[in-house]
Amino acid sequence: MDERLPGAPTDDQRGGRVVLHVDMDCFYASCERLKEPVLAEEPVVVGMGYEPGDTIGAVATASYEARAFGVESAQPISEALDRLPRVADADPDDPDAPDPEAAGHYRPVDMEFYKEVAADVKAVLHDLADTVREVSIDEAYLDVTDRTSWATVGDSDGDDDDDRGDDRTLAEGFARHVRQRIEREAGVPASVGVAPNMATAKVASDHDKPEGLTVVRPGEAAEFLAPLPVSDIHGVGPVTASDLAGMGIETAGDLADADPTELEARFGSRGREFHERANGRDDREVTPTGRPKSLSRESAFAEATDDDEAKRERVRALAADVADRARSREAMYRTIGVKVVRPPFDVNTRADSLSGPVDDPDLVEEVALDLLEEFEGEAVRKLGVRVSKLSFAEADQATLGGYEGDTGGDADAISTTNTDGNAGGVTRRSADGDATLDEWTDADHDAERERRGRRGQVDLGEFE
Repeated sequence: MDERLPGAPTDDQRGGRVVLHVDMDCFYASCERLKEPVLAEEPVVVGMGYEPGDTIGAVATASYEARAFGVESAQPISEALDRLPRVADADPDDPDAPDPEAAGHYRPVDMEFYKEVAADVKAVLHDLADTVREVSIDEAYLDVTDRTSWATVGDSDGDDDDDRGDDRTLAEGFARHVRQRIEREAGVPASVGVAPNMATAKVASDHDKPEGLTVVRPGEAAEFLAPLPVSDIHGVGPVTASDLAGMGIETAGDLADADPTELEARFGSRGREFHERANGRDDREVTPTGRPKSLSRESAFAEATDDDEAKRERVRALAADVADRARSREAMYRTIGVKVVRPPFDVNTRADSLSGPVDDPDLVEEVALDLLEEFEGEAVRKLGVRVSKLSFAEADQATLGGYEGDTGGDADAISTTNTDGNAGGVTRRSADGDATLDEWTDADHDAERERRGRRGQVDLGEFE
């Protein structure tokens, strides 16, 4: 589906490339708030080693409320506890206990759940952009040039001359739409930067956190960047920033005005790259990290409902949309699944695997409704339909008879993950301070296969 906001101009009116950088706000803490809404606006620290008796641990992420007490990602948990004691240890009646008003909520890392939420975010991004580069579990670039433009609202001729005085761009409206859909469908906040290139878009997304939306138009990047500290330039780390300071370069403006030849002599090819980015120039294309592994659509009810017919109607619509998206991308699928979220945020996923790849909208609806029957009479707040194990190569489809029969060995089973287990394994940090995974999807559980039901039904830990 080519989802484009009304008013998008024709190709010759676009005015250049439009890049979005989407960066989730305190992602792990936001996920914990999904599970426990009472944690909203409370100091939340996600990490390991905070239980009494633990001697080793670190902060994976801290909410902005916790950061106000000096808690930061990668900080030793002992230091975090000194600055922000646990609520569990606070006692208003004990003068020697921590003050409840200066205590925080500590939660263990639940990577499987974070990946579940990230999959919801990713589904939105892939639906709204033809080119998505997933950087980590909580960060991605989108090239939305074909979906919107730099034309201003009401500027029908594309010359950016707005006679009505309203200088908002269509690109800004599209970015707001992206942020709102993430909030609505995944339940977590994001900040979005909009710019003509990747490097500037990344700086913009971090400019007004949390829940920020910063737009840098073509020709305005250098002016936007100039007053910022040089460490804000993409690629400039603390060591490089210190070296630049030794050269009298402290702001992006200083870096933009510096002699690129001297910078290259000091830092090699990176020096000229820093100079280009400080001037708002970056000719890298947004390249996808690979074809999507799944396609899904989700929809939340205004209020939780136990009306079975209403649930079936919603699933029918979602199934039709997902099947249409798969066909538009010339993708076939071997797994069909549903996602059922019971209040407050009890995520349940079910899926059936097929004997081979198919392109069959009627079958998507049939299987999705079949899987939904397990939740008959139960109140739900959100439903989703997903097709996965996608195949983009030309191949013969499996027949319905093959689907109804024995699906064979492990090659046709779907992987199962444990939703109750906590996973560690911090591999890197995002700009917003979360420990991140190298990929948003998990392909490490293929050995954990479990068959259940008449057609290979399993309980998935991830709605993949």
